[in-house]
Amino acid sequence: MRPNAWISSALCAVMVVCGAFSAYAADAAADKTAIEKAIASYVKTFNARDAKVLAEHWSPEGVYTSRLSGEQVVGREALEKEFTALFDEVKGAKLEVSTESIEFVSPNVALEQGTASVIKPGAEPANSSYSVVYVKRGGKWLIDRISEEEEPPPAPSHHEQLKGLDWLVGTWVDEEGGEVITTECKWSRNRNFLVRSFTASIGDYVDITGMQLVGWDPAQKQIRSWVFDSDGGFAEGTWFSRDDNWLVKTTATLSDGTIATSTSILRPLDGGRFGWQKVDRVVGGELLPNIDEVVIVRQ
Repeated sequence: MRPNAWISSALCAVMVVCGAFSAYAADAAADKTAIEKAIASYVKTFNARDAKVLAEHWSPEGVYTSRLSGEQVVGREALEKEFTALFDEVKGAKLEVSTESIEFVSPNVALEQGTASVIKPGAEPANSSYSVVYVKRGGKWLIDRISEEEEPPPAPSHHEQLKGLDWLVGTWVDEEGGEVITTECKWSRNRNFLVRSFTASIGDYVDITGMQLVGWDPAQKQIRSWVFDSDGGFAEGTWFSRDDNWLVKTTATLSDGTIATSTSILRPLDGGRFGWQKVDRVVGGELLPNIDEVVIVRQ
């Protein structure tokens, strides 16, 4: 084959493939829209308590698996009876769903995943995650099977015990004698810990960095903290509330192995400021002078 003829054939093949891909993408987009409309219709029909029309959203051999008993309901007739019994048993139940994804297994099979809430009068919503398999029959997308799982309970949070320290969240700066200490504080997920990262620098030179975690100890029923610095030192503290101030009694192991103890006093002030002082300082068994209060400012 001559070079020009080969190039022409290759371009034709590419154009055919691109055309087929574009057609497939257009069909997939149209099918996704059709499924989204089917989902909205299903919710509307459920909330209208129409068991017969609700069952018609399913394929003739559709299967529903109960998330509570694991039992299966098969076929439109059985499904209609199931829905009728549900509506008779629970008056005023409403369905809400949130679709997380719709994926196409083949041109005629799709998988929807999401979360659902059945809201009953005077009761907490029954929440579940679900998977729905749709099949395309006669140009219409029908439910072939649904499986559900109860949503796991939310992870425990100790924010209630820690909320008195919410004022620490933010970026704080302490400038003293040419040294700048910057501290950033934020909540961890579920607000179980305050995460404080700090950097001490002199001019452009970073002297030390570190991190502190402040959390609730459910065994000791006490707020505690843990600090780790870039020099290899670490510390553990216990927090006490006194009036509007906080006292932090700390035991530290310095990078050379020396043990140090101290008490820090944090005093919230107006205007995005707080006072910080360190007293009762003992390093290696030697009592050291207190550090006078400095005012730290929120950026």
